[in-house]
Amino acid sequence: MLAIHLTVPVACWRKSHARELLETEPVPPPATCYGALLAFVGERERDRHRGARVTGGVIGRPARSTVVRTTWRVKSKGAPPGEGDNAKPDFQQLLSGCEVIIWVDSTDESTQPTLEDRVRQAFATPSSIDRFGGWSLGESTHLINDAGLLRDGTPPRPCDTFVVDAHGDATLPVWVDHVGTAGTRYAVGTIRALTAPPERAWLPRIE
Repeated sequence: MLAIHLTVPVACWRKSHARELLETEPVPPPATCYGALLAFVGERERDRHRGARVTGGVIGRPARSTVVRTTWRVKSKGAPPGEGDNAKPDFQQLLSGCEVIIWVDSTDESTQPTLEDRVRQAFATPSSIDRFGGWSLGESTHLINDAGLLRDGTPPRPCDTFVVDAHGDATLPVWVDHVGTAGTRYAVGTIRALTAPPERAWLPRIE
């Protein structure tokens, strides 16, 4: 199992069904963490590392604020994207000063090299990675400030982490259907304050 320690100055991990108020989840969903790892290693095929287990957690309590922003929608075919009826103001929650841990385990992967191997390589030899754009955790403007590997996977302080639990009270996406919603899949779990690496079975499987 591999653990990556990140800092993200500003983030919003939008709740799946949020509308007028774009609420944020307290921790980055597994799907968000998986997407960030693919971007980090320069992988453009989302299916490449299905089977990997990924989850994320947040250390401490990031400051929470609400802002007004312009969001895009498809309302009028005659107006350009983001203009006229295709834009409207919405409230959005933001988290500031986020300290994040992402755990990834590739034991169940059939692809070689695995996602875990590729993340290790990216840290060891950054020049070997072919990627483009900024590296973000969530929206493209919510850029990651710095990142590093945790040698033994232990968070430096208690980390509120999403873990699989059939009786849990939290539901987060592990795979997002960007064309519609029919293909979006979720994991049921709970948010637990961890002081040690999670057990492998606690990490949601990307599938």
